[in-house]
Amino acid sequence: MAITKRTANDIRTNSGRVDQISVPYRAFMRIGALEMEKARRGLERKSAMQRIKDIDARFREIEAEKAALLETMGGRDRKASMESGSEPVEELRQTPKGFQIKY
Repeated sequence: MAITKRTANDIRTNSGRVDQISVPYRAFMRIGALEMEKARRGLERKSAMQRIKDIDARFREIEAEKAALLETMGGRDRKASMESGSEPVEELRQTPKGFQIKY
């Protein structure tokens, strides 16, 4: 029977086998990190909701100003048509098509 030579590499140990969560301080550190992330995400969410509210308010302002301008233009068109006796021009009532470039 041959005798095998054993080295330090052959000795079995428990190092590295410990579950990372089973060590109490690691679990508490992880909980703390999760709570900090939750707080940051809460602030991000609050900020995003405020931005959405600001954008919605601006949309309402735009629609109100647009309605006022269209009402003013409609009133002016009616006055002009009453004075001239002709029908109002439909081209003025159409929304502008924007900036166009022809090459």
